[in-house]
Amino acid sequence: MSILPHSLTLSYAQKLVFLAAVPLVLAVSLMAVLVTNQSRALAEREIQALEQELLEAKKAELRNYVTLARNSFFWTYGNRAPDDQDAKNRVTQILSAMIYGDDGFYFVYDYDGQVIVSPRQTHLIGQNLTGLSDSAGTDITNTLIDVARSGAGYHTFLWTKPSTGEEAQMVAYVTALGSWQWVMGTGVFIDDVLDTVAAARADMEARIDRTFLQIGGISFLALLLVFLSGVFITIREQRRADVKLKALTQRVFDTQEEERGRVARELHDGISQILVSVRYTLEIARRRLAKGDARASGNIDMGIDALGGAIQEVRRISRDLRPGVLDDLGLGPALKALAEDFGQRNNMSVEFKSVVFRNLLDEDSKIALFRVAQEALTNIERHSGATHVSLSLSGSRRGAEMRIADNGRGLPAPDRTSNPRAGLGLRNMSERIEKLNGTLNVISPGENNGTVIQARVPLSHMLAPQEAQALERDAVEPRKGAA
Repeated sequence: MSILPHSLTLSYAQKLVFLAAVPLVLAVSLMAVLVTNQSRALAEREIQALEQELLEAKKAELRNYVTLARNSFFWTYGNRAPDDQDAKNRVTQILSAMIYGDDGFYFVYDYDGQVIVSPRQTHLIGQNLTGLSDSAGTDITNTLIDVARSGAGYHTFLWTKPSTGEEAQMVAYVTALGSWQWVMGTGVFIDDVLDTVAAARADMEARIDRTFLQIGGISFLALLLVFLSGVFITIREQRRADVKLKALTQRVFDTQEEERGRVARELHDGISQILVSVRYTLEIARRRLAKGDARASGNIDMGIDALGGAIQEVRRISRDLRPGVLDDLGLGPALKALAEDFGQRNNMSVEFKSVVFRNLLDEDSKIALFRVAQEALTNIERHSGATHVSLSLSGSRRGAEMRIADNGRGLPAPDRTSNPRAGLGLRNMSERIEKLNGTLNVISPGENNGTVIQARVPLSHMLAPQEAQALERDAVEPRKGAA
């Protein structure tokens, strides 16, 4: 039972396109996923490397700024005592004046967190920012003091940008003025770095999208090519199938006409002439009866004998068309009767050998082998000029084999082939056996050396003993009913 409704049954062309398109779509999809993942991973590594490079450049710049600032007040700081307030004031003035760019400045905290220098946000001067954190929860003041007291270092946090008044990410570099217990540093906002990274990431996504579109376009063209190829192959196969169908139909017509012609000739040459003879005999007998001629009874006897011959001829024609012994007794007796009738009709020596097959062959095999034998004997009768024919039927582990040999003139050179296709009769024999997955070999060593036909049917057409007995019972019961 089919799991698909009849309306969803695929045609040959649809199956062809489906089988070709599905692997292609899967392969393209897998390739797209792999290319996307690899492209995204590679681009992400490049972006991270770019971001790291830009940040390192910013950090190096900050370190240079702090170094320059310390150099600017080195003599003031280095030659003064820790409690020299005048020196501290001069350093505070120097750092307050050192602003750069739109947002660059220096800041100073003491170790307690009190703001000493903040030139761009002067409202913070004097305030104690201990415990200050940004909006993201990152500690600012305490961390800067800890980093500076450990020597020097960097810290990243969110801070209000002086030029815009909005919070932005800052990287600060701090160092300690240990004798004064100050933390001095400067910071730079890295929103430009983040913008550059975001632009690079957007460009990456755009490139990936373009790659997807390109892969989709290639896939569409490939599917279109598959579809057009399927249409082309379908049209070509349809035309070839039409040609084969026309040839097959013509062969069927030729076979039918040949069979009709044979039956018509036999009816005309045999039964028709016999019946005409019976008619004339009966007319003669009627006239002689009218005259009281005693020879009328002889004419009637002649007519009765002629009618008996007509009956025999009708039985022979019927047997040739479909022998009842084939259904009742099996292939062996049917071939034996066919061989005996052939020998009597042609006054030819016919040797027949057979194993006891009874009904061990299925119906298709029996009919096919019988028709092959019938066709072969007809060819021998018409074309070979043979005087002796041998017909044998045997079985083996591979199946059933029938062999027909004659001592006639053999086949012409073009027809000596193991798979004959030349004549209509040979072609019909070959097609019958091929339909059963069997083999038909025609061997003709040369002219005047006879012909051997070997037909083999595979073991798959042999019935089991139980099936053979049931078939035999079915064949016997109708005969009892008819009796």
